[in-house]
Amino acid sequence: MYFVLNFGSICNMKEKIKQPEGGLLQSKEWANTLRAENKNVIEIHDDDVFFGVEQTLAIVGKYIYFPRCYQITENLIQKFLQLNYGWIRIDVYNKRELSMLIASGKKIVKAPYDTQPKENLIIDITKSEEDLLAQMKSKTRYNIRLAKKRGVKVFHTREKKYIDIFCDLVEITANRKGVQFHNRKHYQKMFDNIPSDILQLYVAQYNNKVIAINIVSFYEGVATYLHGATSDEHRNVMAPFLLQWQAIKDAKEKKCRWYDFGGMFPKSNDNGKNGITRFKKGFAPHVDLFITQGSYDIIFSRTMYYLYRFLQKWK
Repeated sequence: MYFVLNFGSICNMKEKIKQPEGGLLQSKEWANTLRAENKNVIEIHDDDVFFGVEQTLAIVGKYIYFPRCYQITENLIQKFLQLNYGWIRIDVYNKRELSMLIASGKKIVKAPYDTQPKENLIIDITKSEEDLLAQMKSKTRYNIRLAKKRGVKVFHTREKKYIDIFCDLVEITANRKGVQFHNRKHYQKMFDNIPSDILQLYVAQYNNKVIAINIVSFYEGVATYLHGATSDEHRNVMAPFLLQWQAIKDAKEKKCRWYDFGGMFPKSNDNGKNGITRFKKGFAPHVDLFITQGSYDIIFSRTMYYLYRFLQKWK
C-alpha cells in the first residue's frame, strides 16, 4: 500500500506553451533564489522581465547568463547589446529567435557547452491515467505496480528534515554515479524562496526509511522533475518509478498540461546519462524529445572571450 497527501493549489495555466520547466528559470521566484545566494541578478525589461545572473571568472572577468529565454524580440536584443560585459550567454528557444540574434550584427557563437539541457522529455498529461500508463514501456508499468506491491509509500512535503535527507541522498547519489550536484545551500535557498504551490519534495519511504526523494516544480501549466536522489539501499523496490507516477497524477489534479521529465541525453557516451535517459524514456518511449537551440554567446570583447575559451581548453 502507499499513501499520498493531497495539496489543493492549482498549476498556473496562464501559459500553456510547451517549454522546459514552464519558464521557471525566468521567474521572479527563481531570481529571488539567486539573490538569496548573493548572486547579482540583472533585469532587462521588455514586454516582460528577463533575468540574467552575473558570472565572474578568474583572469577574464564577468559575463551574464540568461537562462531559458523565450519570446526574444528585436527590442530585447537591443537591450542585451547595451550591457557592458565581455559576453552574454543566452539559452535560445527556437531557430527563429536564433536568427534574430545572428541578425543583430554582433559576433554570435555556439557556447562551448549547453548550460541547461538542450533536449527534454515533455509529455502531454491531459490524457487519462489509463492512456498515460498504456503509452509507457511494459517494464515501467511493471515497476510502478511492483513499488506499490512492495509497500513503498509516497508523499510530498517541505519539512526541513526531508530537505536535509534529500541533501544526504544527493551526496550518496553523486558518489555512486561519479557526478557533481548543487551544494546544500542551493537546495535550501530554493525552498526558502520558492513558495509551496510551486515547489515540493516527493518522498518515497520503504519500511519507514526514506529511500528516494525528487524535487518537483509546478509552474505555468508545466510540472517538472527538477532533481532526484536515491539511497544505495532497497533499490529493488523501484521507488523512483512510483515517485514519478505520483507527481504526474498530482500535476493532472492541479490542471497542468505538461509533465517535464527534464534533460535527456540520447547521444551521450556516459553510462550515467544513458541510464537517466532510459529511465525517463520508459514513461513515454514514442514521444519525441523537445529540442531547443541550446546556449549561445554574444561576444562584446573578443579578447576576453577567446582568452576564456583558451583557458577553458587548457583546464
